[in-house]
Amino acid sequence: MKPEKTKELRELTIDELNQKLKLYRGELFKLRFDVKSGQVEKPDRIRTIRRNIARVLTILKEKEHASEKQR
Repeated sequence: MKPEKTKELRELTIDELNQKLKLYRGELFKLRFDVKSGQVEKPDRIRTIRRNIARVLTILKEKEHASEKQR
């Protein structure tokens, strides 16, 4: 899995970002489980997914802050 582009993530709606976040967290859970059982082929994917989660969370916070500011 390659890192998500920030520009592409900013174009998504809040619901779509929440779906991506759920997907990434599920995949991270599976990878952590595989690490414990010794079945991971590419351990660097964990870092990529964690960074994707951080990107999505940052953009969600920005969107929430922007919507509060408009009120």
